[in-house]
Amino acid sequence: MASALCLHLPGHATTTGTTKASTSPGRWAQWLTELRIDVDLSGRDIQREFDALYDRIRTNHRTRDAMQPLPLHLRGLVFRLREADGEYFVYAIDPLRNRIVAYTVFNRLVEVDRRTDRHLRAPHTKVAHGYRRMGIATAIYRWWLDSGRSLMTGARQSAGAHGLWMALARDYELAAVRIDAHKRVQNLPLPPPPGFFDALDTRLVLVGRDCHLAEFTLPAACGGH
Repeated sequence: MASALCLHLPGHATTTGTTKASTSPGRWAQWLTELRIDVDLSGRDIQREFDALYDRIRTNHRTRDAMQPLPLHLRGLVFRLREADGEYFVYAIDPLRNRIVAYTVFNRLVEVDRRTDRHLRAPHTKVAHGYRRMGIATAIYRWWLDSGRSLMTGARQSAGAHGLWMALARDYELAAVRIDAHKRVQNLPLPPPPGFFDALDTRLVLVGRDCHLAEFTLPAACGGH
């Protein structure tokens, strides 16, 4: 059943079949020009941060032993997964240089209710200079979505992350949603009205393989502020 797939955390990627988004990314780009895109992760201290993180992992045997290999193959990089308190951490490691070069965390969303929490995580990725534009974030997000799990944006996105979501929308269903006062997620009709994305409670969702929006959203008419 699709719902069982959506509740399964974590799992290996499944690559059979491709579900195209019902709306083209070009039309989405026109509708979402007012989405909050103002996060800047371009600082040049990221590698220093990663090196310190890698040192902590290597010296903490419990953390190190909890890391699982991921079935991702990208330009010789090695990927490891760690889970803690319902959040998932993916590390891309360059084995030749023996260092972390990218990091993704799939955060729980405190803004949503328990029912929705079972289905959605908000991804945040940092990539070191010299390893950008290699498709690292794309590979990690595809692994997550192909495993039957869905993604929701946080309150804000970087321009690069927004572009990645639009690219993934070619292969996965993309939806606009609103988090209501009761922490329920409402699926919005398309296209949303002008200026709608000024509010911090409006988000984007990428629906995982074999998942369905109705499993964790309500029609907008079912509730409101």
